[in-house]
Amino acid sequence: QSFQHYFIQINLRVCYCRVMTTINEAFATKSDLLKSNKAKELLKIVQRKQTNLCLSADVSTAEEILRLVDQVGPFICLLKTHIDIIIDFSSDLIEKLKSLASKHDFMIFEDRKFADLGSTVQKQFSGGVHKISGWADFINAHVVVGPGIISGLKSVAQGQSLILIAQMSAAGNLCTPSYTQAAVEMAESNSGFVSGFICTESVTPNPEFLNFVPGVHISSAGDSLGQQYVSPREAIAKGADIVIVGRGIYKAVDPASAAAKYRDECRRAFTDISSKGS
Repeated sequence: QSFQHYFIQINLRVCYCRVMTTINEAFATKSDLLKSNKAKELLKIVQRKQTNLCLSADVSTAEEILRLVDQVGPFICLLKTHIDIIIDFSSDLIEKLKSLASKHDFMIFEDRKFADLGSTVQKQFSGGVHKISGWADFINAHVVVGPGIISGLKSVAQGQSLILIAQMSAAGNLCTPSYTQAAVEMAESNSGFVSGFICTESVTPNPEFLNFVPGVHISSAGDSLGQQYVSPREAIAKGADIVIVGRGIYKAVDPASAAAKYRDECRRAFTDISSKGS
């Protein structure tokens, strides 16, 4: 092998170690400040796997989601499901998803977006066909109905953590600054149960919460239905701890390669931005 070959290999290893050190140090520090045990567990996965990528698996059959998740699992820390769009849902699907989560070391976030009275969301969360409280690690909710929704979900939770929707990536959404601030205040009153926010940018300097940023795509600016995308680098620059990607991965010809690309882009962006801030 030529000297040039060895030189390139050594520099690649140095760069990779630099990424690992940056991510490990940053997330280890943040983990110490979190109050949610599920959030702490998630950041341990981020450090182990060196990825802060979440897959939004918006497909409609059990076969599709299982194939997709097995392909992409090695590159993600979190799987976001919309379990109510699976047309052939069964309890067997949940067991298989849990098995894949164990195999590939990721957690599961059910994007149910609860938005009703406390007594109603209790039933939606713990009962019905999907019995979400029996398998999801994270759930989310709108705060439009007030703090009662948090109390209702918390009362039937089985160790889950709640993510509050403080902002959305859709054009024309009604998440005003005052609405976002109300979400932050509700989170601060329930910081052991609430792990963070769905947001398009950091919504609070409080280090007890994670920022889960959706609407991320490397090559698209949006769609005809109001979705607005930002790049992984833009998301991380705005404060994303967890970067959520859907169509950029599951619509790719090779989802695994696409997921690896997003993971690597997030790594590079995180390292570059952290370096500039130090």
